[in-house]
Amino acid sequence: MDNTALTGRVAIVTGVSRRAGIGFAVARELLAAGASVLVHSWSPADAEQPWGADPAGDAGIVELLGGAGPRLRHVAADFADPQAPARVVAAAVAAFGAVDVVVANHARSSNRTLAEVTAAELDLTWAVNARASVLLAQAFAAAHDDERPGGRIVLFTSGQHLAPMSREIPYAVSKGAIHQMTLTLSDALIDRGITVNTVNPGPVDTGWADAELTRRVRRALPAGRWGRPADVARLVRWLASDESRWITGQVIDAEGGFRRWVP
Repeated sequence: MDNTALTGRVAIVTGVSRRAGIGFAVARELLAAGASVLVHSWSPADAEQPWGADPAGDAGIVELLGGAGPRLRHVAADFADPQAPARVVAAAVAAFGAVDVVVANHARSSNRTLAEVTAAELDLTWAVNARASVLLAQAFAAAHDDERPGGRIVLFTSGQHLAPMSREIPYAVSKGAIHQMTLTLSDALIDRGITVNTVNPGPVDTGWADAELTRRVRRALPAGRWGRPADVARLVRWLASDESRWITGQVIDAEGGFRRWVP
């Protein structure tokens, strides 16, 4: 890894609330490549899930990344609030004077079948996952100095375009929206030199799966293991770098050859 590839760049990484998570690995990778990073979290959302919030808390996560300082800051924000994305971008500009990269890694998980889904859950999941991603892109575009090189937006989707997710309808619908917005957002911003791409990381071991699911999914992965947050982080670091400048409007399935239908 080139530890100077992102020197002088400023990145926002959302969803950095658990050391086992993709957001934590992405923030660490970008910091190691020389970027200044504002990490965002909303720990109450993790506390509602079976895996729970990280016991280190937000302050502990920041310390594990090297501690707040000239190249690392933190902001907590609930993306159910439509004003939160603009506040996060403003916090990065206030801390570092500019913003060059947005990695919208945050997500609200929602395991609801068609019989179980409610309007309120659909609205909340869409607001956090899809609406906040668009508003982050809007706020970033408004704040970005086009004289600076390397304008990048990296979004995250899931595998809903490759196989059904009928037990996670609010999540699948909201992630499908992110898939579909990628090309349109990229067209809106490419004349300003800003690229927009989306990553589908496939099954990644962030501590959420039970033992049986872990076993079944492992059988469907040719490498014999789940994806690791570091696998995703390396791809995001490349997308944030100058090496990816000719790539935009793409949804990248980085799944390690995942075979969904293994008997």
